[in-house]
Amino acid sequence: MFSEKTTETHKKGYIEVICGSMFSGKTEELIRRLKRAKYAKQRYEIFKPEIDTRYDIENVVSHDENAIVATPVPSSSQILLLANDVDIVGIDEAQFFDSEIVNVCNILAEKGIRVIVAGLDMDYLGKPFGPMPALIATAEYVTKVHAICVNCGNLAYVSHRIVKNDKLVLLGETDNYEPLCRSCYKDVLKK
Repeated sequence: MFSEKTTETHKKGYIEVICGSMFSGKTEELIRRLKRAKYAKQRYEIFKPEIDTRYDIENVVSHDENAIVATPVPSSSQILLLANDVDIVGIDEAQFFDSEIVNVCNILAEKGIRVIVAGLDMDYLGKPFGPMPALIATAEYVTKVHAICVNCGNLAYVSHRIVKNDKLVLLGETDNYEPLCRSCYKDVLKK
């Protein structure tokens, strides 16, 4: 007995991760991908952690001052409640979310949604940052972008903190961080 094939198409969701150090263009790339989706008339929503108020309370803004409207949320579980009738969900600064962000992204992908996540892969100590390693491991696509080392011009490896503060999360820009390559970072640690 043969079964009839259905002509219903199934949306295939997946997870894309854009990672790297500060000043590498992660948010810029996220915004670029979402603007392309807009031109394709795809519905999207972008989320960011509520604690990220560096450039704007609501918008996601790159270091180059490109911006896109976003919804700040206090926890990753809120994304599931707010991501309705969309083809794409963008998430910026994912390293600041709780570990549940990994499950949230997987649930969205299983619903047929394209999930684009941007975040720091390492903290200022050069260690994997928050949920990012798990997001990278479960993503179908990973793009690692690089800043340029301010000391030698090689590809940057880490966001080196240049102010005295031991807090893991310290929002800042060039006044608090600089991108360094592996070699220059090792040299700084020796001092």
